[in-house]
Amino acid sequence: MKHGLSVFMMMCLFIFSGNVWADEAAMQQQINQLKQRLEQLEKKKEVTESPDSETSKGVADKITFSGIIAGAYQYESVSGPPEADDFGRGAVSVQPEVSIRPTASDEIFFKLGFAAGNGLNIEKRLFALAPWAAYLEDDVKNINGRNRDYLLTAWYKHVFSFGQEHTLGITGGIIDATDYLDENRYANNEYTQFMNEALVNGPNVFLPSYDIGGALEWEIGSFTAKGVVLQVGENDEGRAFNFYGVQVGYTLETPMGKGTYRVIVDTTSDDFSDPNGVNMEPLKGVFISFDQEIGEMLGAWIRFGTIDDKASVNFSDLYSGGMDISGKLWGREQDNIGIGYAYLSGGNRGVDRAQVAEGYIRFGLNEILALTLDVQYQDDKYKEGAGEDVDGWITGMRVSAEF
Repeated sequence: MKHGLSVFMMMCLFIFSGNVWADEAAMQQQINQLKQRLEQLEKKKEVTESPDSETSKGVADKITFSGIIAGAYQYESVSGPPEADDFGRGAVSVQPEVSIRPTASDEIFFKLGFAAGNGLNIEKRLFALAPWAAYLEDDVKNINGRNRDYLLTAWYKHVFSFGQEHTLGITGGIIDATDYLDENRYANNEYTQFMNEALVNGPNVFLPSYDIGGALEWEIGSFTAKGVVLQVGENDEGRAFNFYGVQVGYTLETPMGKGTYRVIVDTTSDDFSDPNGVNMEPLKGVFISFDQEIGEMLGAWIRFGTIDDKASVNFSDLYSGGMDISGKLWGREQDNIGIGYAYLSGGNRGVDRAQVAEGYIRFGLNEILALTLDVQYQDDKYKEGAGEDVDGWITGMRVSAEF
Protein backbone atom coordinates (compact mmCIF):
# COMPACT_ATOMS: atom_id res chain seq x y z
CA MET A 1 0.00 0.00 0.00
CA LYS A 2 2.76 2.32 0.98
CA HIS A 3 4.63 1.39 -2.21
CA GLY A 4 1.56 2.21 -4.36
CA LEU A 5 1.09 5.56 -2.62
CA SER A 6 4.71 6.46 -3.25
CA VAL A 7 4.38 5.66 -6.96
CA PHE A 8 1.19 7.73 -7.15
CA MET A 9 2.84 10.72 -5.51
CA MET A 10 5.84 10.48 -7.82
CA MET A 11 3.56 10.43 -10.89
CA CYS A 12 1.68 13.50 -9.64
CA LEU A 13 4.96 15.32 -9.03
CA PHE A 14 6.19 14.42 -12.53
CA ILE A 15 2.98 15.66 -14.13
CA PHE A 16 3.10 18.89 -12.08
CA SER A 17 6.75 19.50 -13.00
CA GLY A 18 5.96 18.89 -16.67
CA ASN A 19 3.14 21.43 -16.56
CA VAL A 20 5.34 23.95 -14.81
CA TRP A 21 8.13 23.41 -17.36
CA ALA A 22 5.67 23.83 -20.25
CA ASP A 23 4.32 27.03 -18.70
CA GLU A 24 7.86 28.37 -18.22
CA ALA A 25 8.81 27.51 -21.82
CA ALA A 26 5.71 29.25 -23.15
CA MET A 27 6.41 32.25 -20.93
CA GLN A 28 10.06 32.36 -22.06
CA GLN A 29 8.96 32.24 -25.70
CA GLN A 30 6.62 35.18 -25.10
CA ILE A 31 9.41 37.09 -23.37
CA ASN A 32 11.76 36.46 -26.32
CA GLN A 33 9.09 37.64 -28.78
CA LEU A 34 8.58 40.80 -26.72
CA LYS A 35 12.34 41.43 -26.67
CA GLN A 36 12.51 41.04 -30.46
CA ARG A 37 9.59 43.42 -30.90
CA LEU A 38 11.21 45.99 -28.60
CA GLU A 39 14.49 45.73 -30.54
CA GLN A 40 12.63 46.28 -33.82
CA LEU A 41 10.85 49.31 -32.39
CA GLU A 42 14.12 50.70 -31.05
CA LYS A 43 15.82 50.32 -34.45
CA LYS A 44 12.90 51.97 -36.18
CA LYS A 45 13.08 54.83 -33.72
CA GLU A 46 16.83 55.29 -34.36
CA VAL A 47 16.29 55.36 -38.13
CA THR A 48 13.41 57.81 -37.79
CA GLU A 49 15.39 60.15 -35.54
CA SER A 50 18.63 59.90 -37.55
CA PRO A 51 19.63 63.26 -39.15
CA ASP A 52 20.57 61.41 -42.33
CA SER A 53 17.25 59.65 -42.77
CA GLU A 54 14.75 60.66 -45.42
CA THR A 55 11.95 60.61 -42.83
CA SER A 56 13.60 63.19 -40.60
CA LYS A 57 14.81 65.46 -43.35
CA GLY A 58 11.54 66.78 -44.62
CA VAL A 59 11.24 69.48 -47.21
CA ALA A 60 13.33 72.05 -45.34
CA ASP A 61 16.39 69.82 -45.18
CA LYS A 62 16.28 69.16 -48.92
CA ILE A 63 16.47 72.86 -49.79
CA THR A 64 19.77 74.70 -49.29
CA PHE A 65 20.28 78.45 -49.56
CA SER A 66 23.81 79.73 -50.13
CA GLY A 67 25.68 82.35 -52.10
CA ILE A 68 28.21 85.14 -51.96
CA ILE A 69 28.23 88.90 -51.52
CA ALA A 70 31.37 90.75 -52.61
CA GLY A 71 32.24 94.41 -52.75
CA ALA A 72 35.45 95.83 -54.19
CA TYR A 73 37.09 99.19 -54.70
CA GLN A 74 39.98 99.51 -57.18
CA TYR A 75 42.16 102.48 -58.10
CA GLU A 76 43.88 102.66 -61.48
CA SER A 77 47.11 104.60 -61.97
CA VAL A 78 48.45 104.45 -65.54
CA SER A 79 51.14 105.92 -67.75
CA GLY A 80 51.17 106.11 -71.52
CA PRO A 81 48.45 108.04 -73.38
CA PRO A 82 48.41 111.75 -72.55
CA GLU A 83 44.67 111.65 -71.87
CA ALA A 84 45.06 108.92 -69.26
CA ASP A 85 43.70 109.90 -65.86
CA ASP A 86 44.08 108.10 -62.56
CA PHE A 87 40.71 107.17 -61.12
CA GLY A 88 38.98 104.74 -58.77
CA ARG A 89 35.66 102.90 -58.84
CA GLY A 90 33.78 100.46 -56.66
CA ALA A 91 31.15 97.78 -57.23
CA VAL A 92 29.11 95.23 -55.31
CA SER A 93 28.04 91.81 -56.61
CA VAL A 94 25.44 89.57 -54.96
CA GLN A 95 24.88 85.99 -56.12
CA PRO A 96 22.35 83.99 -54.06
CA GLU A 97 21.95 80.28 -54.81
CA VAL A 98 19.19 77.74 -54.18
CA SER A 99 19.78 73.98 -54.32
CA ILE A 100 16.89 71.50 -54.13
CA ARG A 101 17.73 67.80 -53.68
CA PRO A 102 14.56 65.67 -53.87
CA THR A 103 16.75 62.53 -53.82
CA ALA A 104 20.42 61.74 -53.30
CA SER A 105 20.83 61.45 -57.09
CA ASP A 106 18.87 64.52 -58.23
CA GLU A 107 19.44 68.24 -57.88
CA ILE A 108 17.66 71.38 -59.05
CA PHE A 109 19.81 74.51 -58.86
CA PHE A 110 19.28 78.25 -59.34
CA LYS A 111 21.80 81.09 -59.19
CA LEU A 112 20.81 84.74 -59.38
CA GLY A 113 23.07 87.72 -59.97
CA PHE A 114 22.58 91.30 -58.80
CA ALA A 115 25.11 94.11 -58.83
CA ALA A 116 25.56 97.80 -58.18
CA GLY A 117 28.22 99.62 -60.16
CA ASN A 118 30.68 98.43 -62.80
CA GLY A 119 33.94 99.22 -61.01
CA LEU A 120 36.81 99.76 -63.44
CA ASN A 121 35.11 97.58 -66.07
CA ILE A 122 33.95 100.62 -68.05
CA GLU A 123 34.77 102.26 -71.38
CA LYS A 124 37.14 104.69 -69.66
CA ARG A 125 39.42 101.78 -68.75
CA LEU A 126 42.53 101.76 -70.93
CA PHE A 127 43.67 98.19 -70.31
CA ALA A 128 42.59 95.33 -72.56
CA LEU A 129 41.86 92.99 -69.64
CA ALA A 130 39.23 93.56 -66.95
CA PRO A 131 40.81 94.06 -63.48
CA TRP A 132 37.83 92.32 -61.82
CA ALA A 133 36.25 89.40 -63.65
CA ALA A 134 33.00 89.52 -61.65
CA TYR A 135 29.58 89.88 -63.28
CA LEU A 136 28.72 93.48 -62.46
CA GLU A 137 25.79 95.83 -63.09
CA ASP A 138 25.81 95.85 -66.90
CA ASP A 139 26.70 92.14 -67.09
CA VAL A 140 23.59 90.88 -65.27
CA LYS A 141 21.17 92.63 -67.65
CA ASN A 142 20.14 91.30 -71.06
CA ILE A 143 22.47 88.34 -70.55
CA ASN A 144 23.88 87.10 -73.87
CA GLY A 145 21.25 89.13 -75.71
CA ARG A 146 18.48 86.90 -74.32
CA ASN A 147 16.51 89.78 -72.77
CA ARG A 148 16.99 87.93 -69.46
CA ASP A 149 18.04 89.82 -66.36
CA TYR A 150 19.56 88.55 -63.10
CA LEU A 151 18.94 84.81 -63.64
CA LEU A 152 22.41 83.35 -64.18
CA THR A 153 21.87 79.59 -64.00
CA ALA A 154 18.90 77.26 -63.64
CA TRP A 155 19.50 73.56 -64.21
CA TYR A 156 18.53 70.01 -63.30
CA LYS A 157 21.10 67.28 -62.68
CA HIS A 158 20.81 63.51 -62.28
CA VAL A 159 23.68 61.27 -61.24
CA PHE A 160 23.86 57.59 -62.20
CA SER A 161 26.01 55.46 -59.86
CA PHE A 162 27.69 52.32 -61.21
CA GLY A 163 29.85 51.59 -58.19
CA GLN A 164 31.58 53.24 -55.29
CA GLU A 165 33.88 55.35 -57.53
CA HIS A 166 32.05 55.31 -60.85
CA THR A 167 29.38 57.92 -61.63
CA LEU A 168 27.84 59.69 -64.60
CA GLY A 169 26.19 63.08 -64.11
CA ILE A 170 23.85 64.64 -66.69
CA THR A 171 22.89 68.33 -66.40
CA GLY A 172 20.55 70.42 -68.52
CA GLY A 173 19.27 73.99 -68.38
CA ILE A 174 20.94 77.40 -68.17
CA ILE A 175 24.54 76.58 -67.28
CA ASP A 176 28.03 78.07 -66.98
CA ALA A 177 30.83 76.37 -68.93
CA THR A 178 33.41 77.35 -66.28
CA ASP A 179 31.57 75.18 -63.72
CA TYR A 180 32.73 72.13 -65.67
CA LEU A 181 35.84 73.19 -67.62
CA ASP A 182 39.09 74.64 -66.23
CA GLU A 183 38.05 74.49 -62.55
CA ASN A 184 41.57 75.25 -61.29
CA ARG A 185 41.97 74.94 -57.52
CA TYR A 186 44.08 78.07 -57.04
CA ALA A 187 42.99 80.35 -59.90
CA ASN A 188 39.31 80.04 -60.71
CA ASN A 189 37.25 82.29 -58.42
CA GLU A 190 37.15 86.07 -58.84
CA TYR A 191 35.43 86.48 -55.46
CA THR A 192 37.94 84.65 -53.28
CA GLN A 193 41.14 84.35 -55.37
CA PHE A 194 42.68 86.42 -58.20
CA MET A 195 40.61 89.30 -59.55
CA ASN A 196 42.07 89.94 -63.04
CA GLU A 197 40.34 87.98 -65.79
CA ALA A 198 43.67 86.69 -67.15
CA LEU A 199 44.24 84.77 -63.90
CA VAL A 200 40.67 83.57 -63.29
CA ASN A 201 40.23 81.66 -66.56
CA GLY A 202 41.90 81.73 -69.96
CA PRO A 203 40.38 84.81 -71.67
CA ASN A 204 41.80 83.73 -75.01
CA VAL A 205 40.22 80.24 -74.96
CA PHE A 206 36.56 81.11 -74.96
CA LEU A 207 34.36 79.63 -72.19
CA PRO A 208 30.85 81.15 -72.31
CA SER A 209 28.60 81.46 -69.28
CA TYR A 210 24.91 81.58 -68.39
CA ASP A 211 23.07 80.20 -71.39
CA ILE A 212 21.08 77.19 -72.53
CA GLY A 213 22.97 73.93 -72.71
CA GLY A 214 23.89 70.62 -71.16
CA ALA A 215 26.85 68.91 -69.52
CA LEU A 216 28.08 65.35 -68.97
CA GLU A 217 30.42 64.47 -66.09
CA TRP A 218 31.92 60.99 -66.04
CA GLU A 219 34.05 60.04 -63.04
CA ILE A 220 35.76 56.72 -62.50
CA GLY A 221 38.28 56.69 -59.70
CA SER A 222 40.82 59.46 -60.25
CA PHE A 223 39.86 59.93 -63.90
CA THR A 224 37.24 62.42 -65.11
CA ALA A 225 35.85 63.34 -68.50
CA LYS A 226 33.46 66.24 -69.05
CA GLY A 227 31.60 67.58 -72.04
CA VAL A 228 29.66 70.84 -72.41
CA VAL A 229 27.32 72.08 -75.16
CA LEU A 230 25.89 75.61 -75.12
CA GLN A 231 23.61 77.55 -77.45
CA VAL A 232 24.61 81.18 -76.80
CA GLY A 233 22.22 83.94 -77.73
CA GLU A 234 24.72 86.56 -78.83
CA ASN A 235 28.46 87.19 -79.28
CA ASP A 236 30.16 90.59 -79.51
CA GLU A 237 28.93 90.88 -83.09
CA GLY A 238 25.31 90.17 -82.17
CA ARG A 239 25.24 86.65 -83.65
CA ALA A 240 23.98 83.50 -81.93
CA PHE A 241 26.44 80.61 -81.87
CA ASN A 242 26.99 77.09 -80.54
CA PHE A 243 29.80 76.14 -78.17
CA TYR A 244 31.32 72.67 -77.65
CA GLY A 245 33.92 71.86 -74.98
CA VAL A 246 35.57 68.68 -73.68
CA GLN A 247 37.88 68.23 -70.70
CA VAL A 248 39.87 65.18 -69.60
CA GLY A 249 41.35 65.27 -66.12
CA TYR A 250 43.30 63.09 -63.73
CA THR A 251 43.88 63.55 -59.99
CA LEU A 252 47.15 62.17 -58.70
CA GLU A 253 48.24 61.64 -55.11
CA THR A 254 51.98 62.27 -54.80
CA PRO A 255 54.37 62.53 -51.82
CA MET A 256 54.07 66.32 -52.19
CA GLY A 257 50.26 66.25 -52.11
CA LYS A 258 47.28 66.07 -54.43
CA GLY A 259 47.49 67.39 -57.97
CA THR A 260 44.90 67.62 -60.75
CA TYR A 261 45.87 67.81 -64.42
CA ARG A 262 43.39 68.82 -67.12
CA VAL A 263 43.39 69.11 -70.90
CA ILE A 264 40.58 71.17 -72.46
CA VAL A 265 39.56 71.42 -76.11
CA ASP A 266 36.75 73.67 -77.29
CA THR A 267 35.24 75.07 -80.48
CA THR A 268 32.26 77.03 -81.72
CA SER A 269 30.07 77.17 -84.78
CA ASP A 270 31.09 79.35 -87.77
CA ASP A 271 29.60 82.57 -86.42
CA PHE A 272 32.64 84.81 -85.87
CA SER A 273 33.99 87.24 -88.46
CA ASP A 274 37.53 86.95 -89.79
CA PRO A 275 39.87 89.98 -89.40
CA ASN A 276 38.71 91.39 -92.74
CA GLY A 277 35.02 90.93 -92.00
CA VAL A 278 34.55 88.81 -95.14
CA ASN A 279 34.23 85.19 -94.00
CA MET A 280 32.71 83.54 -90.96
CA GLU A 281 34.99 81.36 -88.85
CA PRO A 282 34.77 79.28 -85.65
CA LEU A 283 36.75 79.84 -82.49
CA LYS A 284 38.98 76.82 -81.77
CA GLY A 285 41.17 76.45 -78.71
CA VAL A 286 43.14 73.99 -76.63
CA PHE A 287 44.74 74.50 -73.23
CA ILE A 288 45.94 72.80 -70.07
CA SER A 289 45.12 73.69 -66.48
CA PHE A 290 47.17 72.09 -63.70
CA ASP A 291 47.18 72.58 -59.93
CA GLN A 292 49.48 70.81 -57.47
CA GLU A 293 49.90 70.84 -53.69
CA ILE A 294 53.49 71.20 -52.49
CA GLY A 295 53.32 70.05 -48.92
CA GLU A 296 50.89 71.61 -46.45
CA MET A 297 51.94 75.23 -46.98
CA LEU A 298 52.25 75.74 -50.74
CA GLY A 299 50.35 75.17 -53.94
CA ALA A 300 51.30 75.81 -57.57
CA TRP A 301 49.28 76.16 -60.75
CA ILE A 302 49.76 76.75 -64.47
CA ARG A 303 47.44 77.44 -67.37
CA PHE A 304 48.69 77.38 -70.97
CA GLY A 305 46.45 77.75 -74.00
CA THR A 306 46.20 78.76 -77.62
CA ILE A 307 43.38 79.68 -79.98
CA ASP A 308 43.14 79.56 -83.75
CA ASP A 309 43.25 83.15 -85.03
CA LYS A 310 41.34 82.68 -88.27
CA ALA A 311 38.52 84.53 -86.57
CA SER A 312 39.01 88.04 -85.22
CA VAL A 313 40.48 87.71 -81.69
CA ASN A 314 42.30 89.96 -79.21
CA PHE A 315 44.73 87.30 -78.00
CA SER A 316 46.04 84.05 -79.41
CA ASP A 317 48.31 82.44 -76.77
CA LEU A 318 48.23 82.43 -72.98
CA TYR A 319 50.98 81.45 -70.55
CA SER A 320 50.13 81.87 -66.87
CA GLY A 321 50.99 80.42 -63.51
CA GLY A 322 51.44 81.18 -59.88
CA MET A 323 51.75 80.12 -56.26
CA ASP A 324 49.41 79.85 -53.30
CA ILE A 325 50.78 80.23 -49.77
CA SER A 326 48.65 78.92 -46.92
CA GLY A 327 48.09 80.95 -43.77
CA LYS A 328 49.25 77.90 -41.82
CA LEU A 329 52.69 79.39 -42.32
CA TRP A 330 51.87 82.15 -39.81
CA GLY A 331 49.35 80.21 -37.72
CA ARG A 332 46.12 81.31 -39.47
CA GLU A 333 44.78 78.50 -41.63
CA GLN A 334 41.91 80.65 -42.93
CA ASP A 335 44.31 83.12 -44.63
CA ASN A 336 46.24 82.75 -47.87
CA ILE A 337 48.48 84.65 -50.29
CA GLY A 338 48.20 84.33 -54.07
CA ILE A 339 50.89 85.36 -56.58
CA GLY A 340 50.23 85.06 -60.32
CA TYR A 341 51.56 86.13 -63.71
CA ALA A 342 50.09 85.93 -67.22
CA TYR A 343 51.54 86.65 -70.64
CA LEU A 344 49.17 86.88 -73.60
CA SER A 345 50.38 87.21 -77.17
CA GLY A 346 48.26 89.42 -79.38
CA GLY A 347 45.78 88.15 -81.91
CA ASN A 348 44.72 90.05 -85.03
CA ARG A 349 42.87 93.06 -83.59
CA GLY A 350 45.85 95.28 -82.87
CA VAL A 351 47.16 94.12 -79.47
CA ASP A 352 50.78 92.96 -79.75
CA ARG A 353 50.96 91.47 -76.25
CA ALA A 354 49.68 91.95 -72.71
CA GLN A 355 51.24 91.14 -69.35
CA VAL A 356 49.53 90.89 -65.97
CA ALA A 357 51.11 90.38 -62.56
CA GLU A 358 48.88 90.15 -59.49
CA GLY A 359 49.37 89.50 -55.82
CA TYR A 360 46.81 89.36 -53.04
CA ILE A 361 46.56 88.50 -49.37
CA ARG A 362 43.25 87.26 -48.07
CA PHE A 363 42.36 87.41 -44.39
CA GLY A 364 39.57 85.13 -43.18
CA LEU A 365 37.86 87.24 -40.53
CA ASN A 366 35.49 84.43 -39.53
CA GLU A 367 33.68 81.53 -41.19
CA ILE A 368 31.74 83.95 -43.41
CA LEU A 369 33.67 87.21 -43.90
CA ALA A 370 37.01 87.72 -45.64
CA LEU A 371 39.06 90.78 -46.52
CA THR A 372 41.41 90.79 -49.53
CA LEU A 373 44.10 93.34 -50.33
CA ASP A 374 45.02 93.17 -54.02
CA VAL A 375 47.61 94.77 -56.31
CA GLN A 376 47.93 94.33 -60.08
CA TYR A 377 50.39 95.50 -62.71
CA GLN A 378 49.27 95.54 -66.34
CA ASP A 379 51.34 96.27 -69.42
CA ASP A 380 49.67 96.40 -72.85
CA LYS A 381 51.65 96.88 -76.07
CA TYR A 382 49.95 97.56 -79.41
CA LYS A 383 51.02 96.95 -82.96
CA GLU A 384 52.16 99.96 -84.92
CA GLY A 385 49.26 102.25 -85.70
CA ALA A 386 46.77 100.19 -83.67
CA GLY A 387 46.95 102.16 -80.43
CA GLU A 388 49.16 103.64 -77.73
CA ASP A 389 51.03 101.44 -75.30
CA VAL A 390 49.84 101.65 -71.70
CA ASP A 391 51.01 100.28 -68.39
CA GLY A 392 50.19 100.95 -64.77
CA TRP A 393 49.08 99.74 -61.37
CA ILE A 394 45.69 98.81 -59.98
CA THR A 395 45.35 98.57 -56.23
CA GLY A 396 42.21 97.38 -54.57
CA MET A 397 40.38 95.98 -51.59
CA ARG A 398 37.67 93.32 -51.67
CA VAL A 399 35.32 92.23 -48.90
CA SER A 400 33.35 89.03 -49.40
CA ALA A 401 30.79 87.10 -47.41
CA GLU A 402 30.06 83.45 -48.21
CA PHE A 403 26.93 81.95 -46.72
